[in-house]
Amino acid sequence: MNAVALADGLIAGGREGARQALAAFWRRVSDAAFLSPLQPTLLDRVTGDHSLEHSPGFLGFDLITRLFSPYQFNPHNYNPLRAVLDETIDFERLHNSRALKVFVSATNVRTGKIRVFNNNELSVDAVLASACVPYLFQAVEIDGDLYWDGGYMCNPAIFPVIYECDSRDVVVVHVNPMYRVQEPRTAREVLNRINEISFNSSLMREMRAIAFVTRLIDEGQAGAGALKRMLIHAIEADGSLCGLSALSKFNADWQFLTALRDAGRERAGRWLAESFDRLNVESTVDIAAKYL
Repeated sequence: MNAVALADGLIAGGREGARQALAAFWRRVSDAAFLSPLQPTLLDRVTGDHSLEHSPGFLGFDLITRLFSPYQFNPHNYNPLRAVLDETIDFERLHNSRALKVFVSATNVRTGKIRVFNNNELSVDAVLASACVPYLFQAVEIDGDLYWDGGYMCNPAIFPVIYECDSRDVVVVHVNPMYRVQEPRTAREVLNRINEISFNSSLMREMRAIAFVTRLIDEGQAGAGALKRMLIHAIEADGSLCGLSALSKFNADWQFLTALRDAGRERAGRWLAESFDRLNVESTVDIAAKYL
């Protein structure tokens, strides 16, 4: 959803257009969730507590999702994000773009294979499929197939960037912590860490393949131009993310979202200052140390 919002805004109005599009999308998400029982109480908003650990609404919903599937507790398949996407994203503009390529992935429920949607295939359903967490939402049907979140197979899918783009640089923006110091002890902490590891595993597999190809090139075992050398970069904020409860993923409070935005801007700004002049020159992350 961030990808399509950013791309739509960038096409329409450059960098400022991208900022406005992202702000409009997340403001709409926050507004849609404001009255949800899953959001912080008024007292939480005043005190700045974004954990949701003591939210009666969330604790009740958490229990429901452990006992019932979304086909049972949401038989009419209501998803407020559908209206948000309809109102904020111009998919026709994305279809017609020749200057910017967008790839969004989803996992085929029946086959377990990855499907990557490109500009011409992007739609509200494709984007909803890419973010379909199966214990919260019913699978999204597209062309007769059912899809769940793409993170189960590729998070993110890097191979389209390798095969279908000219640039050698890949900048990975980490939204799940790669490393945690503290041992997960509660049932929720254990489940959250399992999800983090699962969603990061596909990235590690792709990085292993990139490292292998890089070694072949360095050792002269690949013919000239036969393989593409990829340059890998990473923007992360594990220090900030590790301090957040797993339940914060359900928090759409505007104050909390803007705090995440500001943390992201600070880390991205630091990365740009340190690494921008190394783009198209060398990787700025040690692939073996970080991913292997």
